[in-house]
Amino acid sequence: MALTHPTAPTLNRRRPLLAMLALAMAPLLPAQAQEKFIVMASTTSTEQSGLFKHLLPAFKDKTGIEVRVVAVGTGQALDTGRRGDADIVFVHDTAAEEKFVAEGFATQRRNVMYNDFVLVGPAADPAKVKGQDIGTALGKLAASGASFISRGDKSGTHAAELRLWKKVGVDPAAAKPAGYKECGCGMGPALNMGASTGAYVLTDRGTWLAFKNRADLTVLVEGDKSLFNQYGVMVVNPAKHPHVKADMAQQFADWVVSPGGQASIAAYKINGEPLFFPNAKP
Repeated sequence: MALTHPTAPTLNRRRPLLAMLALAMAPLLPAQAQEKFIVMASTTSTEQSGLFKHLLPAFKDKTGIEVRVVAVGTGQALDTGRRGDADIVFVHDTAAEEKFVAEGFATQRRNVMYNDFVLVGPAADPAKVKGQDIGTALGKLAASGASFISRGDKSGTHAAELRLWKKVGVDPAAAKPAGYKECGCGMGPALNMGASTGAYVLTDRGTWLAFKNRADLTVLVEGDKSLFNQYGVMVVNPAKHPHVKADMAQQFADWVVSPGGQASIAAYKINGEPLFFPNAKP
């Protein structure tokens, strides 16, 4: 007897059945086979500087793992990790990160890279802050009542700013200087506000170098050792949140401090100038 092929009507009848069968089997497939990704809570500076557009494709090429970024202030990023809504945290407030580990939300914190903060302001510098001493500069800002934009968002930059004000005896939470304004926003929007109003802004250098809407703003204070800005990475502890993808998150943490990951960070430049400097320990 000769073999025959199914007729078109027969195939048409089978297609819905095959589709239903495929849907029924999908939950039986391993989750990683369906989507191989992790969620990373990170700072606005790592994203708005353009670093992640450079760095994360290199990691995916190496491992096949996609990294989906939630870019918020460092405080919010750490809270996202505390809730178990992220698999890994990549932020820049060492004291807050060490507290995160002490609370058991991660078992290890690792240095990844650093850059620095700079104080930018109008080129005319009405408060006469230009120099290398951030304490003196902030004291002049407070005394003059010059306009200053604070992120006011519990980010790593905001935490650093409050520490710097404290050194000159100013507590914005208790008594804001005359020109002090909080935007409750990321670094890019804060710089936009500064550019449009001629205000002073404390910013990480990476976001500043990537920022294109500078108007009359220029760097006025840099080089003070207290402006050092360290970034760290932590995998969320599965003992706290068993659903986190700790294995894949650990792959990212290991890669970003490896020679390959560190070289990728060092290679990211704007107009030939590096934005971040890798400093992970072997």
